[in-house]
Amino acid sequence: MIIPAPADLAGRYRISNGSRFRLKDIDPNDAWGKRLKPIAGQMLKQSRKRMAGLQERLYAQDRWSILLIFQAMDAAGKDGTIKHVMAGVNPQGCYVHAFKAPSSEELDHDFLWRTNRRLPRRGHIGIFNRSYYEETLVVRVHQNILARQQLPSELITKNIWRERFEDINAYECYLARQGVLVRKFFLHVSKDEQRKRFLERLDKPEKHWKFSPADVGERSQFANYMSAYEDMIRHTSTEYAPWYVVPADRKWFTRLVVSAAIIDAIQSLDPHFPDVDPAVQAEFKKVKEQLEAEVSRAPAKKAKKK
Repeated sequence: MIIPAPADLAGRYRISNGSRFRLKDIDPNDAWGKRLKPIAGQMLKQSRKRMAGLQERLYAQDRWSILLIFQAMDAAGKDGTIKHVMAGVNPQGCYVHAFKAPSSEELDHDFLWRTNRRLPRRGHIGIFNRSYYEETLVVRVHQNILARQQLPSELITKNIWRERFEDINAYECYLARQGVLVRKFFLHVSKDEQRKRFLERLDKPEKHWKFSPADVGERSQFANYMSAYEDMIRHTSTEYAPWYVVPADRKWFTRLVVSAAIIDAIQSLDPHFPDVDPAVQAEFKKVKEQLEAEVSRAPAKKAKKK
């Protein structure tokens, strides 16, 4: 079996110019990678090892940072994907922030304010579980939310969504120019698979905490959300901040694609351990000689009497 390289596996679902993108062109149950299922566990294990090595160099180099954004409908598998894909990464250099409904303080600022405060430091990987893109999704589907955002009424026009796309593109371009590599993932789950996962959560008490009756209300807006997602991806897919529209009906395949995309992204930066100044290396040599000399000067241990 020929195993696709990370760039090949992820590239199939990468959208870097969304002008002609149609969501219907990507099947949530895409069978393209079905042949990989027998070795999916092994592939993910190898990916974790590879990612851990790359992340260590990224952290040590302390130049670039990486921002991973996850958007999806409820039950599409964001939490599980993040958990399984990032399992081998050093927690010191990676953190996840899940954005819920904005607070009153956050509503008193521009819509990028609360996420801007959570951007990853240099050398770190930051993960947004939902993000500023909610302002073009849930707010667009439920436009009554706009009334609570304290915006001057004259700014709420029919062009507001296009204007927010423009603001996001400018913001992500700014991040790219500041050394933040942005990669965005839409986990594309079908309505039927979502129904099955909701039922599974209801049937298992240990999963009740993951379910809310409000989830069913949002499900009734599924078609409107798909329209909003399509428009969002079409207008905010760029070379510097591409979207990956990842089939999400098969969890194991979702994880392989996301893992491949992240590895490909870090590899594109070609991170290296920083070079050590020759003068410092000379000091290292002296210190090493001192430590080795301690062994030769140490008294020999007396043999124990039987």
